[in-house]
Amino acid sequence: MGEQDPGGGKKTAKVTKKAAVKKAPAVVKQAAEKKVPVKRTVARKGPAEDAEADAVKPVAKDADAVKPAAKTAAVKPVKAAKAVKPAKAEKPAKAGKAVQPRTSEKPAKAESPTALVRRARRINRELAEVYPYAHPELDFDNPFQLVVATVLSAQTTDLRVNQTTPQLFAKYPTPEDLAAANPEEVEEILRPTGFFRAKTKSVIGLSKALVEEFGGEVPGRLEDLVKLPGVGRKTAFVVLGNAFGRPGITVDTHFQRLVRRWRWTAETDPDKIEAAIGALFPKSDWTDLSHHVIWHGRRICHARKPACGACPIAPLCPAYGEGETDPEKAAKLLKYEKGGFPGQRLNPPQAYLDAGGKPAPPLGAV
Repeated sequence: MGEQDPGGGKKTAKVTKKAAVKKAPAVVKQAAEKKVPVKRTVARKGPAEDAEADAVKPVAKDADAVKPAAKTAAVKPVKAAKAVKPAKAEKPAKAGKAVQPRTSEKPAKAESPTALVRRARRINRELAEVYPYAHPELDFDNPFQLVVATVLSAQTTDLRVNQTTPQLFAKYPTPEDLAAANPEEVEEILRPTGFFRAKTKSVIGLSKALVEEFGGEVPGRLEDLVKLPGVGRKTAFVVLGNAFGRPGITVDTHFQRLVRRWRWTAETDPDKIEAAIGALFPKSDWTDLSHHVIWHGRRICHARKPACGACPIAPLCPAYGEGETDPEKAAKLLKYEKGGFPGQRLNPPQAYLDAGGKPAPPLGAV
């Protein structure tokens, strides 16, 4: 049991506290004498903490080492991205462009003017071999009959005109006769050709003009022919080329259709078509060229269903395939002598008959 101080408190506790305080400086003093640095003792805080401190240092070094690793990792994706660019193994897209010949097969843009001329002239040569007997398919004995027959051929077939004109010319053989004719009687004769009233007015009018301005003779110049009622450039060139031997291009519906199919021109106006085609051929070829093209249009290269499978110039035609390509089916589409049928003239040239052509039947024949 400890002593109690007069105040009734525990004296021993106070003394112990003071004694501990007095001993503290002594411990520090003793530590100083032993030259043990207090800082080192505080810094080290024991072996366990030293180990932790040492363990942290390599981590710090590793952290520094991680930094460059992070940099390289950041760079590598960039390099990898660059490496992907060349791969663009989407260069298959460019391979797709190489298939463009299909679109470039679209005509004439890829064909030079020289190549077009060569192809056009070759087509004409081939057609000349197929139709060596090509001729105007209107019956006529003189320029007057040809100009009248050509005017009547508008909006109808040459065959229908050829079946009608024998009666007309039998009754009105000269321009003077037709100029003085009774319009109603002429209309009755021309009724089978269609638009007979307008055609009657034209043939009587041009007959009067021939009598009054040209002495009853058909002029042999383009500028004079186109002044006649019902006579345009097409009719004028038919007359000049076939009655006077002067070259001309006849741009009828068949001619227009075929030259566009063959991509000789994209023009639609007859005068512009005439100029464009005239530039592809020498003038001396114009009349026969017209016959070849028109004959081919009537016999094989039809408007609605061309007989492509029976066409002799199919390899040269950019429009091949628009019609029937099966040879047997195409052969059934052929017309006139190519299909074994009569032609359009009642009195065709001997060369046509010698080639196996058959004359057309007269009007009213069964």
